[in-house]
Amino acid sequence: MIRLLIADDEDLIRGALTALLELEEDLTVAAEAATTTDAVRLAREHKPDIAVLDLEMPPADGLRAAEEIRAESSIKIILVTRHARPGVLRRALSVGVSGFVPKTTPATKLAEIIRDVAAGRRYVDPDIAASALTEDDCPLSDRELEVLRASRTGASIREIAAQVHLAPGTVRNYLSAAMAKLGVSSRHAAAHRAWEEGWI
Repeated sequence: MIRLLIADDEDLIRGALTALLELEEDLTVAAEAATTTDAVRLAREHKPDIAVLDLEMPPADGLRAAEEIRAESSIKIILVTRHARPGVLRRALSVGVSGFVPKTTPATKLAEIIRDVAAGRRYVDPDIAASALTEDDCPLSDRELEVLRASRTGASIREIAAQVHLAPGTVRNYLSAAMAKLGVSSRHAAAHRAWEEGWI
């Protein structure tokens, strides 16, 4: 029997996925989580064979939860995402994620992927893999990425400056440079684009 942890902040999706996977004779859902914090805690408590994590879960993201779970256990991870971002795929593979699938994947196909991952194989959705091979390199500097990452929380310039240990004027300069390179008119749009591309 393959024991699963299902983590998704959308109750309907999490419940439906759990119900459908429970129909499979060799799969059982040991725990469900609605946040990344709960996912990490329940992974420690229940020690499932595989954690199926939504990438876009609060308060952090599923990738950060995957890193924490992998750092302290041999639990295998499958990330499920609505937005197939190639940069995130590369980061996911580097931290030992075993599966990367879009939310459009049918439950029967996901059950097959779970079995493959349990058997020690990896699965990456072919469309995501193809886009990862053709992705443009990130045009932003490390500092620009750092201030964009900090600005994703909706923090003010002064708060971002305190967080990254820079003067407010320097933060404005980095944000302006990032906006110019990405061809967008606001720091929020720049941060969102960088997030979509998987750069932050």
